[in-house]
Amino acid sequence: MSVLKSLRLLADPNRLRLLLLLEREELSVAELQEILATGQSRISTHLAQLKQAGLVEDRKQGKNSLYVLKDRQLVDLLHSAAVEIPEAEEDARALQLVLEKRRDKVRGYFDELAGKFGRSYVPGRSWKGLAEMLLQLMPPMTIGDLGAGEGTFSQLLAQRAAKVIAVDNSAKMVEFGSKLARENGLANLEYRLGDLEDPPIEAGSLDLAFFSQSLHHALHPQKAVAAAFRLLKPGGRMVILDLKRHSFEQARELYADTWLGFSEVELRGFLTQAGFQGVQSWIVDREKGSPGFETILALGCR
Repeated sequence: MSVLKSLRLLADPNRLRLLLLLEREELSVAELQEILATGQSRISTHLAQLKQAGLVEDRKQGKNSLYVLKDRQLVDLLHSAAVEIPEAEEDARALQLVLEKRRDKVRGYFDELAGKFGRSYVPGRSWKGLAEMLLQLMPPMTIGDLGAGEGTFSQLLAQRAAKVIAVDNSAKMVEFGSKLARENGLANLEYRLGDLEDPPIEAGSLDLAFFSQSLHHALHPQKAVAAAFRLLKPGGRMVILDLKRHSFEQARELYADTWLGFSEVELRGFLTQAGFQGVQSWIVDREKGSPGFETILALGCR
């Protein structure tokens, strides 16, 4: 292919992002989809054009094709161009996450194992029983449930916690949850009216803070995570359970969702930028039915 045509290909920022990734690592189309959050057909089209131009090459690995940069003379040019591509830094973080998942063979095994749990009947085996057992192993702690709603999760935690503070911005939810706590004799469960970005909890008072399917309701999720960091004691832990980024737009109307979920890279970024250490994340659930929501678990330690 002519130099002119090659330059035209390189003028597209999306193809440059692909080349930057393939200069660092040999990747499949599925992995590139995950990193770039772009559809399979578009990525395949770009790769076909780059392959035809002799800029990338591929090889078969089982059912997949792995792509890598072929023309190593482009390396210096790509690195120079990277500073002009706003997404390049986030792409690099997403690449590290994909490579981490590749190495973590055990994760795939346990994802499959979790999917089988409860599928066939075994007397005495249930998710409820497993949850109750794990709750009893939890040491007594002061816990903040941020964006608690009616507080079902808070009530479960209160069975074992020293104290649970459930925060929600709906006065009706706080009233309803407080009533349930009184009726069930949960004196260690306190509901407070407040915002996720400025929870009414004393700084440095929590051992554990949770966002359980609540962060996607925050106007500024990064600020909410930073606020939670301030509430924790040194050594305290942050736990986020939320939806993986999706395209089910009806969720905004049906569930009052502000954000259509988050990528693992975004959640890890929120935690890292807030100051958390040892940040980790996993996909812990995949719904079979449409729209196929996935759930991310992300953790960090202050």
